Amino acid sequence: MTNEPFTVIIPARLASTRLPEKVLLDIAGKPMVRHVYERACESGAGRVIVAVDDERVAGALGDAETCRTSPAHRSGTERIAEVVERLAIDPDAVIVNVQADEPLLPPTLIRQVAANLAARPAADVATLCEPMASVDEVFDPNAVKVVRDWSGFALYFSRAPIAWQRDAFPGRDGWRAGEHFRHLGLYAYRAGYVRRYVRLPRDALEVMESLEQLRVLAHGGRIHVDLAAATPGPGVDTEADLAAIRRLVTRA
Repeated sequence: MTNEPFTVIIPARLASTRLPEKVLLDIAGKPMVRHVYERACESGAGRVIVAVDDERVAGALGDAETCRTSPAHRSGTERIAEVVERLAIDPDAVIVNVQADEPLLPPTLIRQVAANLAARPAADVATLCEPMASVDEVFDPNAVKVVRDWSGFALYFSRAPIAWQRDAFPGRDGWRAGEHFRHLGLYAYRAGYVRRYVRLPRDALEVMESLEQLRVLAHGGRIHVDLAAATPGPGVDTEADLAAIRRLVTRA
């Protein structure tokens, strides 16, 4: 795995729908976003920046490097593009987008996705996936599926069960664990590409599936998808997720 330097940017939006101000919620005496920042620092990144839209988030991060961004952004990618522009980050620099609600994300995955992009000049974006363990997960629209070519480049992402088991239609018989792959929402891209990406028009498939990575494919970009080298930690979307994370951190 390459040791080339990379930068982690963590988009930390204060407003959230299901869990109000969730990036500031306490986990074992620290706000969630601080846990994420510390995992990013453990990845070997040359620089870790938290993109904030509220001074309360910056204040909760102590000595972490932060960059104030507009609260009007529709996505973390747009927030990262503003950081890249405001800080004049080199267009060839590898940027890893780490979500602010994954306090148990293994640092090795951050390092892996950065290395994958650095090793593949033909890729515009690098990301990760893991085999799905159950039929229920295959049919869950909240679990994003990905299909890849022989070289590991994405063919398509969907909330639907892809690839479709024709002989199993219309039931669930014949679906076997390990034959389908769940996309993990961890991305690496070069700084120049993310600035171009946010200027591309949204694609109809992106809107339909509510998956912004489909904009890359629709405009001819290439996304390399590697198998995750470690089991990703759970994210936090609900009160139940938060309670589970608190239990895990307390036992650690």
